Amino acid sequence: MSDSYFPFATGFRTTPYWWDEAEPEARDAELPESAEIAIVGGGYAGLSAALTLARMGHAPLVLEAERIGWGASSRNGGMVSGGLKVATGALRRQLPPEQVQAIGSAAAASFPFLEELLTREAIECDYVRCGRFTPAWTPRHYEAMAARAPALQALTGLPVRMLPRERQREALGSDHYHGGMLAEACGSLHPAKYARGLAEAAERAGAVLADGVRVRGIRQHGTGFRLDTTLGELAANTVLVTTNGYSRAPDGGGAMPWLTRRLIPVGSYIIATEPLDTDFVEGLFPGRRMISDSRRVLNYFRPSPDGTRILWGGRASFAPVAPEVAAPVLRQSMLEVFPELAEIRLTHGWTGNVAFTFDFLPHIGVQDGLYYAAGCQGSGVAMASWLGHNVALKMAGAASEPFALDGLNFPAPPGYRGNPWFLPLVGEWYRLRDRLDRMLG
Repeated sequence: MSDSYFPFATGFRTTPYWWDEAEPEARDAELPESAEIAIVGGGYAGLSAALTLARMGHAPLVLEAERIGWGASSRNGGMVSGGLKVATGALRRQLPPEQVQAIGSAAAASFPFLEELLTREAIECDYVRCGRFTPAWTPRHYEAMAARAPALQALTGLPVRMLPRERQREALGSDHYHGGMLAEACGSLHPAKYARGLAEAAERAGAVLADGVRVRGIRQHGTGFRLDTTLGELAANTVLVTTNGYSRAPDGGGAMPWLTRRLIPVGSYIIATEPLDTDFVEGLFPGRRMISDSRRVLNYFRPSPDGTRILWGGRASFAPVAPEVAAPVLRQSMLEVFPELAEIRLTHGWTGNVAFTFDFLPHIGVQDGLYYAAGCQGSGVAMASWLGHNVALKMAGAASEPFALDGLNFPAPPGYRGNPWFLPLVGEWYRLRDRLDRMLG
């Protein structure tokens, strides 16, 4: 494909825009023969757990198959929510009201936890508490949001208000939607800078980080475990697995098959526009808020931290495709909302895996002696960090109170082995339902 092919700018890249400033660094740490605690997975959850454990005097070793922070932690949209998806999902139809309240509160606590973490560790990652606007795909979606708004405000402790369609441009420079909900419990950051800063904080506290080490299997050995890695075997007293959307290895294996069978890896795709005038971007994003619409196959979009670009993400495909294939699909969705961008070219297009669970809840726990934290449903910046912290407290026996996402029933369909062959079918069904919703209002 030619560099001059429209809509691609000259030098179009298939690496994350975030890597221009903070590409994950390579580390030369050698693999020791043994570790007190081995953490498999060097993303937000693993790094947060390592930081917490090291602060409590333990000696964690983080093992990453690629580079520390290489996966979704440096590829996501940089939107920081307070667990709003968990608090507003189908939970109320599945569990008793008191458990729903406890889970919602536990999820909402991820937002203040992240803000405190960034301040305490002095992590510079362009963080701003900016709020999130959720535009309604249909009038019925707007009505449903309005019904949930008081409960969300009570959970987050921060304002939640509705903007009808005639006031929509106060939060979004587009007439494509039917009003929406503005929630203040949301922020924005540079995800790759956060991943790097969190890794540096963990190292300062005493954790050891090793990349280029893929864990192919874990077995019990005496009172501890033996890890089979691409660099040899490693003994560990305790093991935590935080591989999330990358739990299934390229060869179909994985460190913890039990966990792999409970996670659905979903590819998320993002594009970045060429630099734009900041006043123009401000007109499209008043207040530079984060945007995530109410469709089943949703779009999420935002201005870059410096206000010079638009970053647009979504499920361009439910089967793996190259970023060059996904980028024009995302661009078309972007033009439906912002037709004024028709002549704007794209400089970056990339992808990364997020992890969904079959009950749409995040989970921490222990199975066959192995600890795990996973399943952020595509909202992992705050949630993965929060899960890592809480599973670390559990491992150290230091939790002061029960954590509502700990030890929940963690479903897995019979015969499923972590390869989501069904996603294209489910995705097309969701797209059809979105189209029908729009037609029927």
